[in-house]
Amino acid sequence: MLPVIPRIKRYFKKPKVIIISTILLALGVWFAFCLPRPLFNSPTSFVIDDDKGELLGASIASDGQWRFPYNDSVPQKFKQCIIAFEDKRFMHHLGFDPLAFGRAVRQAIKRGKVTSGGSTLTMQVARLATHHKRTVLNKVGEIFMATRLELGYSKNEILAMYASNAPFGSNVIGLDAASWRYFGRSPDKLSWGEMAALAVLPNSPSLVHPGKNRQILLRKRNLLLNRLYKQGVIDSTTAKLAEFEPVPEKPVALPQMAPHLLQRFKNDHKANPEGTTRITTTLRTNLQHQVTDILEQHHQVLKANSINNIAVIVLDVETGATLAYAGNVAHREDPEMESNVDVIDAPRSPGSTLKPLLYASMLHDGFILPNSLIADVPTQIAGYHPENFDLGYDGAVPASTALARSLNVPAVKMLQQYKYERFYDVLKKAGVTTLKQPADHYGLSLILGGGENTLWELSGIYAGMARVLNHYNNNGGKYDSDDYHQPVYSPRPAAEKNLEKSGLLDAGSIYYTLQAMEEVMRPGEEMLWQQFSSTQRIAWKTGTSFGFRDGWAIGITPKYVVGVWVGNTDGEGRPGLTGINTAAPALFEIFRLLPAARDWFEIPIGEMVKISICKESGFRAGQYCNNTVEQYVPRGGLKAPVCPWHKLVHLSPDLQWQVNGNCELPDNIVNRPWFVLPPSMEYYYKAKNYQYHVLPPFKAGCGEGDYGNLMELIYPKENAKIYVPVEADGKRGRVIFNAAHRQTGIKIFWHLDGKYVAETTAFHQVALNPSPGRHKLTLVDADGNTLQLNFEVLDKNK
Repeated sequence: MLPVIPRIKRYFKKPKVIIISTILLALGVWFAFCLPRPLFNSPTSFVIDDDKGELLGASIASDGQWRFPYNDSVPQKFKQCIIAFEDKRFMHHLGFDPLAFGRAVRQAIKRGKVTSGGSTLTMQVARLATHHKRTVLNKVGEIFMATRLELGYSKNEILAMYASNAPFGSNVIGLDAASWRYFGRSPDKLSWGEMAALAVLPNSPSLVHPGKNRQILLRKRNLLLNRLYKQGVIDSTTAKLAEFEPVPEKPVALPQMAPHLLQRFKNDHKANPEGTTRITTTLRTNLQHQVTDILEQHHQVLKANSINNIAVIVLDVETGATLAYAGNVAHREDPEMESNVDVIDAPRSPGSTLKPLLYASMLHDGFILPNSLIADVPTQIAGYHPENFDLGYDGAVPASTALARSLNVPAVKMLQQYKYERFYDVLKKAGVTTLKQPADHYGLSLILGGGENTLWELSGIYAGMARVLNHYNNNGGKYDSDDYHQPVYSPRPAAEKNLEKSGLLDAGSIYYTLQAMEEVMRPGEEMLWQQFSSTQRIAWKTGTSFGFRDGWAIGITPKYVVGVWVGNTDGEGRPGLTGINTAAPALFEIFRLLPAARDWFEIPIGEMVKISICKESGFRAGQYCNNTVEQYVPRGGLKAPVCPWHKLVHLSPDLQWQVNGNCELPDNIVNRPWFVLPPSMEYYYKAKNYQYHVLPPFKAGCGEGDYGNLMELIYPKENAKIYVPVEADGKRGRVIFNAAHRQTGIKIFWHLDGKYVAETTAFHQVALNPSPGRHKLTLVDADGNTLQLNFEVLDKNK
């Protein structure tokens, strides 16, 4: 007798055995890989839910179907309904039910036509995955694929595949889409009658359609309810009440509460196609509704002035999560509104909304102290002539007041001192991505809206500044580099802290910046808001772009940031379209929706130092500053300059004249420290600050004393280039030359190119019409003091 192993080897060498073995191996391989990879690859709808998982909006899939992404959660009601209606032994078979298949064959022979397919739910999943036609051969293949499904997936997973991909009539695929399209609710909120109606639809989706053949749908639905009652799934009362429920007549519109965020999600997903096309956002439905209503109310007023668009974003400071996202008004029926444009993500001129960042940067780097005086006089820098919104000047103004009043000239002066290249880098590091050109392209206009920013990024930057303050003390006086990050609209995993000794902007500088922003007077309430203890503290800033094209308002509290933009998406400017008039009222109305908290930012005392401050100038006190105060300032203030405007002056015994050794005995000279501004600053400053004392004139006979810049040209400056426009009558206009003199009432004689042209006494202004080309202006006062400067008038034809 041959050993067993050689006998087996001889057996498998037989041709028939080889063929059979090969076939079996091939079938085994086919069985292992018979399912498509992936099982379902059809395009799905983009769907966004709120922070509680409730539907905010959805868009139809690219193939024209309402098909929500796969949902692994199947409501118990649907599970019981679909098993009772389609496959009562689903929980027990391995994908193929011989009893059901035999019954279908008997019915087909008896009636002469196919009345029941005999397919299990698992076999239907296989057919849905492959899109096979209903042939005998494909049916056999479905049996094997169903068995393979059962071996690789749980019963709940197979049910979820069926629920997500079954047809429910018309262009509706899947239970989630069907529930919203036919009942306007999520599947878990459907009644027994509603769920039973949906469960019978996939059986004949082309015949049984809500709105058509309603009696057929009603009869099938009621038969299912009766079956559920007989199986003990529901009681008789539930079954009877469910039978009285109407079936849907036609599909209903899906919610569209955040259409612009939905479009943003679609764009982001297409740029980075990872993950599902359904997300749970951070939006709060109630707040989203309320914000949208406020936008609509304000739009009704704004559109009377042909201002068509308004956008709002609300952020949670701690997480950067978007709580409300209204990218525009909802007037899709009117194409002139261009409400499809998402302005939150649209680059627009930010007006003055960057000024707080410059103020904080200068505090951080020690260029200024919180109340350092900044020049506010007519200014021309390389042909650039900034003006304040009210066209007036203060001569000099504290930096915090300049920020609170949003004065343009001091802002430009500050940027000129800080350097626009340095500020450009700060903006980039803070998260601004819309400045596509190099710093030189924007120059000093950067601080007045010469670049472009988005409401998304600006709101995110201010949220980052608030986060730095909130975290400073908790982080032991250190800085987390992750505090500056873009806003998010879906939950963001907590990043690991990366604590550093210094940050982009120190906490002290940010604190003083928000303090200055809080001092701004609220629109329509004057100063009365400060008298109400229930009013929450808000730091806020408005902005208006050149040509009245954009109105901005951004508000910050320790918990929330609200950003508002108002304007026309096509860039059309409108009279009165300013941030204070159009965006700020909506800002404060939205803040009233948010939980009010009177808590303010903690003082970051670890980033503060106490130094002696000159009260008149706001600079570090120098040796001649006799009116000082001890104040906490950001640590960078240790590098701030000493007061440049206090000096020691020599006076006569009666204090009425300036004197020197040429006209007064040394023992009679009284030495006094004096706060002295340059003539151009003094010219405007003394008119608005009664406490300012002008220097006494020099006593006659003092000879060549230190006259300390008695005269100064306010406009134009040395080597200025001037363009003289043509007036309405076609004639060349005139240029107003403006000078300041320390001595009140003194005469100044004006000469242009060596020729006498005018004489002024109290107000030193002269209107001249110089021809194109280079000129020299000479001023001589009654005491013989002389001032000269060169300037150029540009030729309009060149």
